[in-house]
Amino acid sequence: MYSVNVVARISNVLVMDRRKFLKQSSLASSLFFVPSFVKAFEQVASNTLGYKRLVIIQLSGGNDGLNTVIPFHNDLYYRARPSLSVSKNETIKLTDEVGLHPSLMPLKRLYENGNLSIINNVGYPNPVRSHFRSMDIWQTATDSDKFSQIGWLGRYLDNYAKHPYAAIEIDDSLSLALKGNNMNGIATQNPSVLYNMSKDPYFNNIIKHQNEAHLNEHNLGYLYKSMIEAHSSAKYIYETSKTVSSTQDYPDTKFGKQLKTTAQFINSGIDTKVFYASLGGFDTHVNQLNTQKRLLKIYAESVEVFVDDLKKNQAFDDTLILTFSEFGRRVKQNANVGTDHGTSNNVFVIGNKLKNPGLFNKMPNLSDLDDNGDLRFEIDFRTIYATVLDKWLEVNDAKVLNKSFSKLNFI
Repeated sequence: MYSVNVVARISNVLVMDRRKFLKQSSLASSLFFVPSFVKAFEQVASNTLGYKRLVIIQLSGGNDGLNTVIPFHNDLYYRARPSLSVSKNETIKLTDEVGLHPSLMPLKRLYENGNLSIINNVGYPNPVRSHFRSMDIWQTATDSDKFSQIGWLGRYLDNYAKHPYAAIEIDDSLSLALKGNNMNGIATQNPSVLYNMSKDPYFNNIIKHQNEAHLNEHNLGYLYKSMIEAHSSAKYIYETSKTVSSTQDYPDTKFGKQLKTTAQFINSGIDTKVFYASLGGFDTHVNQLNTQKRLLKIYAESVEVFVDDLKKNQAFDDTLILTFSEFGRRVKQNANVGTDHGTSNNVFVIGNKLKNPGLFNKMPNLSDLDDNGDLRFEIDFRTIYATVLDKWLEVNDAKVLNKSFSKLNFI
């Protein structure tokens, strides 16, 4: 995000009242992250047959994978969690050995229809237990000892997108994952609000005075051009998405509304390849059972309605849904009937073109933990990204990830 000093410089250039401008700062989160070369009011065909889309869902806080995909036939699981484990009777059984958390019945239905693939033991070498650092690693797809301000989807945009609304995050601020070097995605929870903000008089004053702006200065020039070009994106997103409305009954939660907006975008035929949504609250150090039960219920019920919405609009075949969390939890419960930060976790892949639906690989080996008593990772999360980039979005994954990774056979 740009500093207050940069915003103040804009105010001085435009001879605007700084206080009033800062009152409009909510505009910045959605409109500052737009590159300078989008064509004004660009129109695209609404026919999206074969137009593949990727929906990323982030479970923020570190969801407990062992209580999500449950080895209910493994005594070591129950010994490690005497008061935190999910009982065999409550577990939604997928096989004779493995089941789902009782809040995930909607995922069981997707599983039975061949629309869910569960990838276990996903992580990365030399794992970090900090929320912020681990999320940065997942969002930038870099090694754990490397730092980057460019997200993996941002690099995808830099190399392959023609406009910023090729990636939209359904939120008020943009995640690092969607920030590129030359191009960023757009963050908005509501296309109508985004469009109305773009018509704000202070924003329009920037458009009016664009020739007076210091466009040759790197940071300020980028900011000016981002705001100038944002107007066309906001109008296009609003005018395209308003052509449809969902009749599905989504859960009345923030996450449910995110997926409803995402379905509206997809079903309208908007020229967007990547959508990003998130559900937070998974940092369950204390009294985990009720919190995770509630959150997984919100997640599963919202996803099921979302899939049904896409199916009714013939858009599910061309949509792939990827759910991840920045890390899993420790195997042993703590003294507060919760779990502390761990390492590897499970990833859900949902779609109608899965080559290996069901359990993609084996459950974690609870008798072979690492030196810290954590689950050993088996699959580098970047191999999942590489597979999605190569086989789904059909781009050069090594160019986006800055190195080559093996591919998995789930799509």
